Amino acid sequence: MRKLIIAAAAVAALTGVAACQQPAEKAADSQADAIQAQGEANAEKLEADAKTTEAHADAAADQAQAQGEATADAMRAAADQTKENANAQADAVKDAAKH
Repeated sequence: MRKLIIAAAAVAALTGVAACQQPAEKAADSQADAIQAQGEANAEKLEADAKTTEAHADAAADQAQAQGEATADAMRAAADQTKENANAQADAVKDAAKH
């Protein structure tokens, strides 16, 4: 909406200058201004969409990294427990052989 207002203001400002021009030139200038304003509005929309997409991608990457780290931590904990269990079993076997 803001872009449309800016474009309309630009066209209105050029209307006074255009009054001295030939009708065909005036129409061409108005059309060119409208095309330029629409192009700028489209470009701004695309830039905003790009920022939104980038933010979503960053959030997804952060979530994937956190999930990967949590999985790795769980695997390390399981490895530690497996070592403890093996050591306890080995100690039990040695103790049983002594008696």
